[in-house]
Order: sequence, then structure tokens, then C-alpha cells
Amino acid sequence: MEDRLKKQMEFMLEVDKSKFVRRQTYLSDGIRRENDAEHSWHLALMAALLSEHANETIDVARTMLMVLIHDIVEIDAGDTYAYDDAGHMDKREREVKAANRIFGLLPRDQAEKMMDLWEEFETFETPEAKFAHSLDCVQPLMLNDATDGKSWREHEIKRSQVMKRNTKTAQGSEKLMEYVNGILDKNVDKGNLKDE
Repeated sequence: MEDRLKKQMEFMLEVDKSKFVRRQTYLSDGIRRENDAEHSWHLALMAALLSEHANETIDVARTMLMVLIHDIVEIDAGDTYAYDDAGHMDKREREVKAANRIFGLLPRDQAEKMMDLWEEFETFETPEAKFAHSLDCVQPLMLNDATDGKSWREHEIKRSQVMKRNTKTAQGSEKLMEYVNGILDKNVDKGNLKDE
């Protein structure tokens, strides 16, 4: 097999492991937690269908690829729960090491492209990265709402924690931030989120 194709296929097999990385958010039926592959697929579809709500014009295909790869590093680094302050202390170090190894499986030109795209998501500077982050915050919130706040209740999450996680959501989409506020109000009223 041609060396380039061999490297690409080795990468594809490696990233299949994202199906085994469990997140804290439950699927909409509340029976089991989603995995990273399901989360990333959901974000890619959201990017395609919700792009009209981005604050700025975005390259939809670029945004879709960005959200498809943004959590691949968790194959090595593990999923850091959004509200785990201690876990965030060394998150960047763990994820950079993972990105170098995993993207390094690809041919050099593709490895650089994927690493650049992953860093673009991380640095939150482009319209695509801002919108991708908005989606990354909104998707678990949507699932928490669908499960009557199951994960929030299990972890005794407060409204202020969810608001802190969504501090940049409006930079990617003011419309999605309106959606977030509505979901939060509803779930505080229902007792699914603690309000201080």
C-alpha cells in the first residue's frame, strides 16, 4: 500500500477510539452518556444547519471539520468535564501532547492542517472558531434540557457554572445565547439547576 494511504488509514483507525471516550452528558433519552464521536457528529450537523445564526459569515465546511476534530485529542487526554476546575489545570498540556501524537500519524501536510485547525478552535479568534465554540457549549445544554437536567442534577451544577461556561457563546452567535438563556431559566424554575 502506498505510504500516504497507509498513514491516512492508520489515523482513521486510531480516531475510531473517540467512540470509546465517554462524556458526562447523557443522550436525549437519558439512558446512557454520549461519546466523543457522537458529540462531534452532532456538532458538525449543527454547524451545517445553524450557520445562519452565526454572528459573522463563516466557512461552513471549515467549521464542520473543526468540530469533527476538536475532541480527537481526548483519545489520549481523556474528557475533561466542563465543570471540573482541577481537571482544567493541566488540560492544555495533556491535549497538546495528544494532538502532536494523533495528528502526527497523518502525512505531514495533513498533520499540519489538522493541527492548525485544532489550534484555531483552541485560540477562539476566527468567526469559525467562535461559532464552533458556541455549538460546543449549546449542544450539551440542549441534551441536559432534553433529559430534564439529568447530568446537571447528578453533579449539582449551578446556573452560574453554566453561565461561566457560556461566557463566549454570544461572540459566536447572539441567537444561540438567547436560546441558552431560555434553557437556563426553564431549568432553574424546574429545579434542575441550582440558582444562587
